[in-house]
Amino acid sequence: MIVRTTHLKKFNNKWYKPGASKTTMFLWYYTNMFFFASRWLPISKLKINLLRMFGAKVGHGVVIKPSVNIKYPWRLTIGNDVWIGEEVWIDNLDDVRIGDNVCISQGALLLCGNHNYKKSDFGLITGKIILEEGTWIGAKAVVCPGVKCNSHALLTVGSIATTDLEAYTIYQGNPAKPIRTRVIES
Repeated sequence: MIVRTTHLKKFNNKWYKPGASKTTMFLWYYTNMFFFASRWLPISKLKINLLRMFGAKVGHGVVIKPSVNIKYPWRLTIGNDVWIGEEVWIDNLDDVRIGDNVCISQGALLLCGNHNYKKSDFGLITGKIILEEGTWIGAKAVVCPGVKCNSHALLTVGSIATTDLEAYTIYQGNPAKPIRTRVIES
């Protein structure tokens, strides 16, 4: 058995490009802190306008609750009639695309970055996240890098999606497994 160790001092993510200038990133950091991550501003329309100013593509009828944290708005696309609940964290080191009629419940995490545990330098790994139309991400659930949640998939409370979720399927657990079909009544 070969045993090696992690050398965090070797960590180097200089290859990673966030997609904006340092000035834009600096301005976004404080905009996010004062207008999104704080609890004192519940006005979605202002938040949507700020997201658009920083390069996000945002549809109509979007509701963004207080205490939402968004890493890079220029890597974010939000469709129409989307709900983003309190304390949602969109850690979009890569692109995140949210389709129409998606609900992201309280405390959910969309996580586009991770580290390569197989490498001694603990290198950064990123992957896009796609939430297709009608997807529901339950409270305190996590969507991992590179995951696509197909149309009307449901990730239940506290579950962790490590692989793609099939359309009209309810997933539960860690890692999330399909438990039944999602039937939507009119």
